[in-house]
Amino acid sequence: MELCNEKFSKKMWGYVNETLVKPKNTNENYVVSINAWNANNAKIITYINNSVEHSIGTQLVKYETTKEV
Repeated sequence: MELCNEKFSKKMWGYVNETLVKPKNTNENYVVSINAWNANNAKIITYINNSVEHSIGTQLVKYETTKEV
């Protein structure tokens, strides 16, 4: 599986390699930042889950971040 393709912009790849980390509550725009982070993280996990065999995907549901996957 080639994860680093056109479906992953450099921004999205940052969720996988942890150059984009989950925002901390000290951020002045925390609510907006955490909502965006959670939405993008979920999109990437869904993409990965849809890219692997079903038997593998069922093992991935226990992970909360793309880095964990």
